[in-house]
Amino acid sequence: MTTTSAAPVSDVLSIGEISAQTGLSAHTLRFYEQENLFVNPVARDGAGRRVYGSQDVQWLLLATRLRDSGMPLAEIARYAGLVRAGAGNEQERLDLLREHQDHVRAQMERLSASLDAVTAKISLYEIALVDGDPQNPWSDGVQDCVVPAPPVRAGRQQPPHPSRRR
Repeated sequence: MTTTSAAPVSDVLSIGEISAQTGLSAHTLRFYEQENLFVNPVARDGAGRRVYGSQDVQWLLLATRLRDSGMPLAEIARYAGLVRAGAGNEQERLDLLREHQDHVRAQMERLSASLDAVTAKISLYEIALVDGDPQNPWSDGVQDCVVPAPPVRAGRQQPPHPSRRR
């Protein structure tokens, strides 16, 4: 198989092989290429088929982790562009990753609070089933509901102000 990349022939993977290794569909891989989410240009073989290297697998596994943790595709593309640009922008890459790390930590705090709320409700249902009191899951005897309000999120959408409604 002849390639247009610098990857050795033994390092060449088809779209099906890279899909199997990363869990990303062929459609997603094509979309990621279109959106400039790859660090290296996607090479083509002599027949024009996409071919990938093991470095592409590693990059896609990282990109998948970033995506799974809530990083927008535009930010992944920005990060990929910084990596593609090479040395000299390491501080910008670090800043981007630290900002995302802060986002992930805040997300984990919200998820932890949500898990606590679900666990509290489960406990009330379990008690209600044992006691035969169907109203118990909605009240702990002190408050109307034992689930605290969710933490405030940055960028959370608020209902439009009445004067701005059409």
